[in-house]
Amino acid sequence: QASQEELRAAYRRLCMLYHPDKHRDPELKTQAERLFNLVHQAYEVLSDPQTRAIYDIYGRRGLEMEGWEVVERKRTAAEIREEFERLQREREERRLQQRTNPKGTISVGIDATDLFDRYDEEYEDVPGSSFPQIEINKMHISQSIEAPLTSTDTAILSGNLSTQNGNGGGSINLALRRVTSAKGWGELEFGAGDLHGPLFGLKIFRNLTPRCFITTNCALQFSSRGVRPSLTTVLARNLDKNTMGYLQWRWGIQSAMNTSIVRDTKTSHFTVAMQLGIPHSFMMVSYQHKFQDEDQTRVKGSLKAGFFGTIVEYGAERKISRHSVLGATVSVGVPQGVSLKIKLNRASQTYFFPVHLTDQLLPSAVFYATVGPLVIYFAMHRLVIKPYLRAQKERELEKQRESTASDILQKKQEAEAAVRLMQEAVRRIIEAEEARMGLIIVNAWYGKFVNDNSRKNEKVKVIDVTVPLQCLVKDSKLILTEASKVGLPGFYDPCVGEEKSLKVLYQFRGVLHQVMAADNEALRIPKQ
Repeated sequence: QASQEELRAAYRRLCMLYHPDKHRDPELKTQAERLFNLVHQAYEVLSDPQTRAIYDIYGRRGLEMEGWEVVERKRTAAEIREEFERLQREREERRLQQRTNPKGTISVGIDATDLFDRYDEEYEDVPGSSFPQIEINKMHISQSIEAPLTSTDTAILSGNLSTQNGNGGGSINLALRRVTSAKGWGELEFGAGDLHGPLFGLKIFRNLTPRCFITTNCALQFSSRGVRPSLTTVLARNLDKNTMGYLQWRWGIQSAMNTSIVRDTKTSHFTVAMQLGIPHSFMMVSYQHKFQDEDQTRVKGSLKAGFFGTIVEYGAERKISRHSVLGATVSVGVPQGVSLKIKLNRASQTYFFPVHLTDQLLPSAVFYATVGPLVIYFAMHRLVIKPYLRAQKERELEKQRESTASDILQKKQEAEAAVRLMQEAVRRIIEAEEARMGLIIVNAWYGKFVNDNSRKNEKVKVIDVTVPLQCLVKDSKLILTEASKVGLPGFYDPCVGEEKSLKVLYQFRGVLHQVMAADNEALRIPKQ
């Protein structure tokens, strides 16, 4: 929000501080020339309304964007934003050919009923019968990739393989999607497999109003029994800011009508659904609570009842690394029994392990399905995941330090040069402030402070910024805006990639005060 007059005043002040002609020492003169040129470059950007608007919105990356030379002068900030987004879209289109957006799912079904449903008399004469038999009884693998053809056309190739109890098959599908307008798109699908004949499908999506859309999917499945047509239509509407309502009608082999309401907020996710159909009709209610913690922990529960029986599910999921989410769900049902479902999402890949524990409702199975994963998770988190993430973070910090070492060294040299050039100006400022009993910076440090006993083994990394802060004092006031303090004259980053703070001990009207501010926190002293 600085006015042109404020910019000019700051420019003149820094020019007086760094002007080469004010320094006779050859080394100081060279350093002053470099800093003077940096100040001049900054003023050139900020004094031009167009380049200032670009910098205010996008920073240095906006100034480095190709194509600005074709933008006519005297545009508003909003117009410049639109132009920047257009240039970004063009750059994204050039990258389209390099994108495939792979997605995959691997599901491994495990039969562990022998742990709880054993009948010892049946195993008396079987060798090795003292050990329960745990076996994999089904597997499913699917994968898809996208190949953008143009900015509006995309080809999607997908395939899957499934096997259960020794029998299985697979299929392959090719879909061509075209975005027809901002309101909709259409998709043609062709498929074939060894269990089913050729498949031809058409899918259409359309926004009817800003708050309502419809999706229609029709398909023709060819098989030895003839042609099996199917049709699915979904109508959805925003009921309010966080709530969606859905109506679905499905006609074909398994015809059904389904209605559901989904409410999704920052802290919770609630779903209620009802279906009438052949062969399954049911009612379902589910709730998920989202904790606002660093690991994005969520706990969930659901109740589903219908012609197939009743199922109660409860579970939790948690982020275990930057791209991985681990979840576990216990399913208790009649007549389904007890199952434990473990899911790991890693980027766009999903690994799913449903473990069937028993066909009966056994309290012991429910207990071990609930407590077992918790014990294993906390043990793994403490002994494996946490040390691994800590080591990974250290490696990334070390890599970041190495990649920015030369740049940080240059910034350090510039900061040290700026401090030397400030000495005379700071001496005059202190004399003026002492005369009026004003603001004097006694000591100031910037960097990583360790105050927590749990982090006592970590090293303190701070630099002395007393002189640079005193140089910024004007009329017995020091005002810093909401931005990283790394960019202030005389400052540099002493701990790349780590949390930083500014600690100031100052004297105002003869009384000592102390204040501490986070790196991006605004600071105004003296405090009122």
